[in-house]
Amino acid sequence: MMHKTITTGWALALGLALAAPAAAQSTTDNLVAANTDWSTFEAENPRECISVSSPTESALTDSSGNPTQGRRGDIFLMVFYRPGADVQGQVTFTGGYPFAPGSTVDLTVAGTTFQMFTEGEWAWPATPEDDARVVAALKRGTDAVLRGRSGRGNVTTDTFSLLGFTAGVEEAESRCSS
Repeated sequence: MMHKTITTGWALALGLALAAPAAAQSTTDNLVAANTDWSTFEAENPRECISVSSPTESALTDSSGNPTQGRRGDIFLMVFYRPGADVQGQVTFTGGYPFAPGSTVDLTVAGTTFQMFTEGEWAWPATPEDDARVVAALKRGTDAVLRGRSGRGNVTTDTFSLLGFTAGVEEAESRCSS
C-alpha cells in the first residue's frame, strides 16, 4: 500500500528558500536549523517538520543514454514528520518534472537500492517500514543517487550529499514526532 503526504505550500516555500535565501526571507521564517547540506523547517496548521536538501549534481539523458537538455522545476529530497498523524520519517522526492506513469524512482545509498513509487512529480517509498529502512541507510551513507524516468522517456540522475542529514532529520523528529 503506497502512502504519501505532502503540503503543496512546502514545495513553493522550499523552492524559494533554498534557491534564493536572501530574497526569500519571509519564507524562511520557519527555518529552524541548517546542517551543512540539509535544512530543517517547521510549520503550523498542520504542524509538521521537514528536513530537506537539493541535489549537488543532476544529469539528464535521453532514452538512448545520450546527454540531453530539458527544463525541470524544483528538485528536493525530504523527510517529513507530523505529530498525531501516520507521518513519522516519510521520505519524499520531487524530481521537477512528471514521472512516467507507472514508473518508479530508484534511490541508491552505499550500494543498496530502494524503489520509490511515483505520482506526478512526486515519489515515495511504499510503506512506513520502507521509509524507516531508507532513513537508516541515508544516516549511514555519504550520498544518495535518485534515478527517475520522465513521461518523455528521459532519465534523470540526481545526487544528494548526506552531509548534515542525520542532524537535520533528528532535529525534525525531535520537534514533530508523535
